[in-house]
Amino acid sequence: MMLDGKRILITGAARGIGLAAAQEFTAQGARVAIADLDASAAAEAAACIGQSHAVSLEADVADNASVAMMISGAVAALGGLDGMFNNAGIVHPEDHDLVETPLAAWERTLAVNLTGVFLCCRHGIPAILASGGGAIVNNASIVGVVGSYPSQVAYTAAKGGVIALTRELGVAYARRGVRVNAVSPGVTLTPMAAQMMTGDEEAARQDRLRHIPIGRYAEPLEIARVAAFLLSDAASYVTAQNWPVDGGLTEAYLCPPFKAGA
Repeated sequence: MMLDGKRILITGAARGIGLAAAQEFTAQGARVAIADLDASAAAEAAACIGQSHAVSLEADVADNASVAMMISGAVAALGGLDGMFNNAGIVHPEDHDLVETPLAAWERTLAVNLTGVFLCCRHGIPAILASGGGAIVNNASIVGVVGSYPSQVAYTAAKGGVIALTRELGVAYARRGVRVNAVSPGVTLTPMAAQMMTGDEEAARQDRLRHIPIGRYAEPLEIARVAAFLLSDAASYVTAQNWPVDGGLTEAYLCPPFKAGA
């Protein structure tokens, strides 16, 4: 199994991509700490996976003290830390364009989506080093690579920052035995993605689908499998990279039209 014996912390793991990651990582032989701001949902997720494979932790990734406690709790529960999937993130309902986005929405989005990754790495890397080295995967987004419409200026800026931070840390810790990479999902079928749809839901869905060469949205498991690879020893020569998992979206200028039966 790809992650056999690995001890991995996953943030924002009570639902969506984080929950899919917890399920996939344990299926690949890992033991996981499921961390989430929603403590009851995290506990429920861990219970569904099973106590021999998963533990739950309450954590606010935007709070320095909370992240420090999360890392120490994960180390205590798992007996060390070999990897992290920094997945926690938000879509703020008031995150729009440059003029309309309130400062509070900007600050909250960056606090969770960018500072949260910084804090998790800041506290997590020493724990991984203490275990003899390992790997980190940060969950970014394709909007950190390409522009977004309708605009979500804070989300886009934060995810671009995650990609840059990943590159910086990947270089800084490569010779010390910690690999740091990012995944950048395209539109993925999660509750958070539903918040991004504006106007008529079906019209918004079709508008996005026509830009995706594969012609469909991602399933959370498809993102989780790439994260599992990057955390595994199979990716031992991969660091400081951003991996788009987007059905070809960021490489397409125009896509073929949909055809019946195609």
